[in-house]
Amino acid sequence: MTKTIFITGASAGIGKATAKFFAAKGWHVIATMRKPENEKELNLLENVTLLPLDVNDPVQIRKTVQKALAQTQIDVVFNNAGYALLGVLEAITDEQLVAQMETNFFGVVRVTQAFIPYFREKGTGLFITTGSSAGLMGFPVSSMYDASKWALEGWSESLSYELNEVGIGIKTIEPGLVATEIGDRSVTVSHPAYENLMNRFMALIAHGENVTTAEQIAEVVYGAATDGRNTLRYVCGEDAKSLYAQRLAGGDEAFREAMKKMLA
Repeated sequence: MTKTIFITGASAGIGKATAKFFAAKGWHVIATMRKPENEKELNLLENVTLLPLDVNDPVQIRKTVQKALAQTQIDVVFNNAGYALLGVLEAITDEQLVAQMETNFFGVVRVTQAFIPYFREKGTGLFITTGSSAGLMGFPVSSMYDASKWALEGWSESLSYELNEVGIGIKTIEPGLVATEIGDRSVTVSHPAYENLMNRFMALIAHGENVTTAEQIAEVVYGAATDGRNTLRYVCGEDAKSLYAQRLAGGDEAFREAMKKMLA
């Protein structure tokens, strides 16, 4: 029987690459995005269904989930919609603070909550979330983005106990730097008092080594969906693996000192 994956944020980057990867593997893909009418690639694939979904809209979440479940059985939900808010806290508006958490955290929570009763009644199902190495380590001038990803980490780990009780799995993909459109879709705010730090960090990102492609992350998502293991975190990308190993080996303070040296 053909399996189905439901993907949020499928219009670009990891979401689109994952939709293509699963479709190529013979899965039925429900690819959701805010404006499916603008999609030019996924709409041409016969085993891909496009549905409108803004994860900031709780009413639309419920409607789209109901519509998807009325069409087909769903095996995996890939919570991928998100963007990066970069910049110093002093310069970020209250509206920007709330928007970052609404999309990156509450959007994931609400989509997950909408699917839980279905998976529970079925006795099986899997949630996969796009986390980040920024959910495992704090980086400069990205406090709210990192906060949204750290929130997902604690939420996923806690939620895993209750979901496992009713036969549902939950996993998080932890990429490092990914060469996707998230850079184009990120929101960057600056403040003259921190300009030096901001410039140094942005230069560090721009010249990052071992940057992973969206296609490589899609492969990790597929592995997580099909490996049958009850593994919570999948750290992926050579940069993320290296930095996280350094963090675990040396501890928090040594990692912060190393980060300061990298920015010097």
